[in-house]
Amino acid sequence: MSKIGTYVKESFKELTTKVTWPTWDKLSSSAILVMIVTLILAVIIWIIDLIVRTGMTWIYQL
Repeated sequence: MSKIGTYVKESFKELTTKVTWPTWDKLSSSAILVMIVTLILAVIIWIIDLIVRTGMTWIYQL
């Protein structure tokens, strides 16, 4: 049980003293970038799905 307590204390110390946390501006710009890239990838996948669906519909109608 003492190992768990030591782990928690050392983890807390590391998180408060050794970790460099991003600033709010950097964090918000990264979040916006992730949202934009996700939207772009969703559109690309939608276009690929549309092309494949149209192609398969054309093949099945032969």
